[in-house]
Amino acid sequence: MALSPSEQVAAALREFAGRIDVFDPLPGAHVAEVQAGGQTVPLRAPVVRALAEALRAYQDPRDRGTCDHCGGPRLDDNFVCADCGRPSGVFGRLLQERASRFDPPAELPD
Repeated sequence: MALSPSEQVAAALREFAGRIDVFDPLPGAHVAEVQAGGQTVPLRAPVVRALAEALRAYQDPRDRGTCDHCGGPRLDDNFVCADCGRPSGVFGRLLQERASRFDPPAELPD
């Protein structure tokens, strides 16, 4: 049976807490709890610290930095900004220069 998205979150939090609690087996008070999927996931202090650190360290694989021109955070695979449409960085400029000098072969139709 497939888990709902909120149940997936609750399961992931429980698994994360279990992995961290192994290294700090002494019982301690729960300092936080998260509601997800109709469930309450209690978290002890070491788990809260580890979760906060993991969330801060996470970088989305689609994050390619910010645009040199407008500061927008949405650069595509070719480092062209989705906000201002300009290529960003040295690689973006290089692509733009190469594209401007491109002459299509004669056998390609216009």
